[in-house]
Amino acid sequence: MLVVDVDGVLSDASGRQHLLAGAERRWEAFFEASVEDPPIPEGIALAGALAAGTEGGPSRPTVLLTARPARLADTTVAWLDRHGVPWDLLVMRVDGDHRSSPDVKRAALADLRATCHIPELALDDDPRNAEMYRSEGVPVVYFHSGYYDL
Repeated sequence: MLVVDVDGVLSDASGRQHLLAGAERRWEAFFEASVEDPPIPEGIALAGALAAGTEGGPSRPTVLLTARPARLADTTVAWLDRHGVPWDLLVMRVDGDHRSSPDVKRAALADLRATCHIPELALDDDPRNAEMYRSEGVPVVYFHSGYYDL
């Protein structure tokens, strides 16, 4: 199974990063604006190639694991469909969950494993998530979005 992040890998959230700048981060507005994000063609192509597997080999199911709140499921699915993003399962943050992205994704990873989903590879743009995947024994391809100070 391939685990792929949405914002910063498939969806270009650079146009809404200003909503998180300053002392008061406007998370609600940040997530609501996601419907307007342009696609990241390289991220979509990379995820597709990694999911396809090797020539003659089996393909990998694609799980989109995002820290977006679940209340945005309909607009997220519409965005994915509009931009031709292939996926098999969408896992989102539970509404009202204010844990960090790595904590949310670590718990989701545990839930996936508990239901016999075997993560073979992850693709994420948050260095904290990349480190979490490594610590959980999942190889990760770090996709530099430019949103995070390194």
